Amino acid sequence: MKKIITTTNAPAPIGPYNQAVLTGNTLYISGQIPIDPKTGNLIEGDIKAETKQSMENLKAILTEAGMTFENVVKSCIFVNDMHQFSEINEVYGSYFNADTAPARETVEVANLPKFVNVEISMIAVK
Repeated sequence: MKKIITTTNAPAPIGPYNQAVLTGNTLYISGQIPIDPKTGNLIEGDIKAETKQSMENLKAILTEAGMTFENVVKSCIFVNDMHQFSEINEVYGSYFNADTAPARETVEVANLPKFVNVEISMIAVK
């Protein structure tokens, strides 16, 4: 059985998918891009600000599901320029305890939705 998780504190989906799906104790969060859910505008021009907004969107979804970043067991970061890895990693890392951080991969891709610079998805377990 699956439960759809939705919050107005994260951007609404821009396609045929949901923000997150909870099945059993596992939460699958769709990739989040740097859209400000209050304005619907993209955060652009500063990779740290873009990463922060993506992480805040993920945080809102985790909160709606009754979880925190401590529940995250796996994440995937998609970037369009691996040269920005250290800046993305700095912001991303500030949301986790280094000793309990999740498994992760970071993948450079040609394009992302709305041609953003970063997209992050997560899996969390309660």
